[in-house]
Amino acid sequence: MKTTRAKIAPRPAPSGELARLRDRLTESEKTLRAIRAGEVDTVTVAGKQGPQVFTLHGAEHAYRVVIESMNEGALTLTADNKMILYANQCFARMVGCPLEQVTGSSFRRFLSIEDRATLKVLLKRAAKAGAKIQVLLNASNGSQLPVQISIRPLEKNGFDHETVGMVVTDMTESRRTEELLRALTHRVVQVQEAERGRVALELHDNITQLLCAILFRSQALADHLSARDGSSKKEATKLREMLGECAEEVERISRNLRPSVLDQLGLVSALQATSKDFADRTGVAVKLVCAQLAVRLPADAELALYRILQEALRNVEKHGRARHVTVHLTQRDTVVQLAINDDGIGFDANHHAARRKGKAVLGLLGMRERAAYVGGTLTVKSGLRVGTEIEVRIPLLPIAAAVN
Repeated sequence: MKTTRAKIAPRPAPSGELARLRDRLTESEKTLRAIRAGEVDTVTVAGKQGPQVFTLHGAEHAYRVVIESMNEGALTLTADNKMILYANQCFARMVGCPLEQVTGSSFRRFLSIEDRATLKVLLKRAAKAGAKIQVLLNASNGSQLPVQISIRPLEKNGFDHETVGMVVTDMTESRRTEELLRALTHRVVQVQEAERGRVALELHDNITQLLCAILFRSQALADHLSARDGSSKKEATKLREMLGECAEEVERISRNLRPSVLDQLGLVSALQATSKDFADRTGVAVKLVCAQLAVRLPADAELALYRILQEALRNVEKHGRARHVTVHLTQRDTVVQLAINDDGIGFDANHHAARRKGKAVLGLLGMRERAAYVGGTLTVKSGLRVGTEIEVRIPLLPIAAAVN
């Protein structure tokens, strides 16, 4: 196939500024139509550094058919000025523009200012290896489309300029699925908490009372045995002590399942109670520093923070081997923050996440889900032999902020 080059440059003006602009527009439209039809396989673009030639890999290549039939957007861009050298019909449909208006335009026009800055940094990073980013595409009708952009550098093909290839994937259905899964997770949490409350009530009202009755009877039995009974009296005394310990353990489990102190006295009192219980049971020192909150948090937010602290202390007990734990509860403007630090053995966060198994991983996932459930975020920082830091940030609801 004979190579044809289309040079984008103004023709000599016939007469007047309007006529010149009209001629340039006509020539540009013809060039774009030629590019679309595959009649042009190179384009020369005039720039500050002189004319630059871009290869379009002519339409005779079979891969063009494949790209045009893709359900994902495909683009070829200049690496310097982000001009779109090639786009398939799928991308044109994503942004709601005719393909003739997409090819030759700037890719930046379809991005927000924030996404433009992020993409600029990412393109530099992607010069040697690929990269991915999730952004919102601005469509011509004013709507925004969530997409994932996969970026790969392309071969220079003997030219001095660089180009990049992009695959644009519509994330609308994926986002909808994520929202449905999150809603399901939230519903599971609600049902779980309701069931915990029911079990806690059963333990407190039935099992604990029954154990207390047995404890009193065993005490009476031990008191009726004389010193002459010897070993029998000793066994009765041991039985009474064991029943007392069992009653205390059932009561502790009941409190952990649904702490009444959280409902009655609030988050700070609940955090103090669970920290003290943990320190007394494990011997690990816990330092709790709680700022005075300007307003009581919503019940869901208080429960989320309480459960996250419970799970963090459970991880310390089972895996952390820490000697000291520090807990800070603070409020900054309209954000409540809970920070949990321990001096344990820590873990390699990257390796830990890659394994994706084990109760510790499930615990971290559960904490993240609880934070997300109330609109918050959870971050974990750790390393081998440097301890672990867990930080939860939950924004206050507008009603709570208004009360503040």
